[in-house]
Amino acid sequence: MELREYLRIVHRGWLIIVLATLAGIGAAATFSLLQSPQYEAETRVYVSTDSASTVAELGQGTTYTQQIVQSFVEVTTTPRVLQPVVEELGLDQTPAELSDSIAVSTQADTVLLQITAVAEDPVVAAEIANTVTENLISVVGEITPGSSGEASSISVEVLQEAVAPESPVSPRVPLNLALGLLIGLSLGVGIAVLRDVLDTRIRGEHDISATTETPVLGGIAYDSEAQKRPLVVQVDPKSPRAESFRTLRTNLQFLEVGESRRSFVITSSIQGEGKSTTVANIAITMQEAGQRILVIDADLRRPRIADYFGLEGAVGLTNVLIGKADLDDVVQYWGPHDLAVLPAGDIPPNPSELLGSPSMDALLRFVEDQFDVVLIDAPPLLPVTDAAVLATRATGAIIVVVAGKTHRQQLKGAVTSLENVGAKLFGVIPTMLPTKGPDAYGYGRYGYAYTYEEDGRA
Repeated sequence: MELREYLRIVHRGWLIIVLATLAGIGAAATFSLLQSPQYEAETRVYVSTDSASTVAELGQGTTYTQQIVQSFVEVTTTPRVLQPVVEELGLDQTPAELSDSIAVSTQADTVLLQITAVAEDPVVAAEIANTVTENLISVVGEITPGSSGEASSISVEVLQEAVAPESPVSPRVPLNLALGLLIGLSLGVGIAVLRDVLDTRIRGEHDISATTETPVLGGIAYDSEAQKRPLVVQVDPKSPRAESFRTLRTNLQFLEVGESRRSFVITSSIQGEGKSTTVANIAITMQEAGQRILVIDADLRRPRIADYFGLEGAVGLTNVLIGKADLDDVVQYWGPHDLAVLPAGDIPPNPSELLGSPSMDALLRFVEDQFDVVLIDAPPLLPVTDAAVLATRATGAIIVVVAGKTHRQQLKGAVTSLENVGAKLFGVIPTMLPTKGPDAYGYGRYGYAYTYEEDGRA
């Protein structure tokens, strides 16, 4: 995956990343607030041997002392040293519990010993460190006797006594917050990447390009009131959605330029992807541009074109195909530019057979000679074969997909359906595209930021 893909994922899932990061910071802050402050005090002691009388003995004594200092690290946290500390300070702890709050360390090749005590009270921490040191000195004298019953040859001297610290060593609030931020940020990015991998819905032009090599002919901007006003080009001609239909009209004018016959089957992969409203609005924009347009409602299962245009749909395509009506008698005209519309008519029991009949082929050849462009609204490709049958008889097909609803597998299946019958696929039209963000049509180029003021000025 390229860096550009990760940036797109981050842009798409920015809200998840922000929330996860804030949650990480919040968890770190809560953890820090719930922790009791811990104070740390330390002492340093110097261990030496006084039995050397020559340089050679001095060297041997130093080596011996370094070795025995390593043993003192373990001796310091034994009950023999810590039990008197518990009794002297009156601590409510056992020697084993007290050993957990004491750290003893020594540096390599030295005879220095560092004893560190941690407690919630800074004064208690210093008292524990000093008392442990005193008891260690006493125990060392007991367990390392000199030769012939003499005093111990090992001496331990305090170099640094513990003092009560002024500030706690934990919780480390800045460090905890930084770790919470990093963990939350990493978790948020991981969730965003996982969601992008698992979510197979088409979000924009990028997902279409990743699914099929078929070009994107144009995108239709999102409109929350699309169902209430399907013919947006007519009722709100200055809206971003209406402008996107005009852009799409311009792009469609370059399809099959110079051909005498131009008929396009507009279909989708599944139901409810806006193909009928797309057909209607494209037809209106083309008619406004001075072209002679015929819209044929060939969705003989769930016809919508007549309802959108407010026309009578009881008689139409099916009646012409079975020879019960003449084309001139059933074609209706809509709008100020007399847009020609052929409704579906009666719903037949055998739509596929009727659309694949010689009568349909003859009808298409006739209307292609009478109009500049014929737009055919066809049923979805995956449930039925109607659109695939029509696409072989028309100039070609165009697939409509809905951003955020259509899955990549569905688009791929629709494309495959057309390829299997040898139909020509001109491109894909994504609808309900967001007007902002990485999935907006034209992201990185010119999008739909161009709007109109109320007085009509751009």
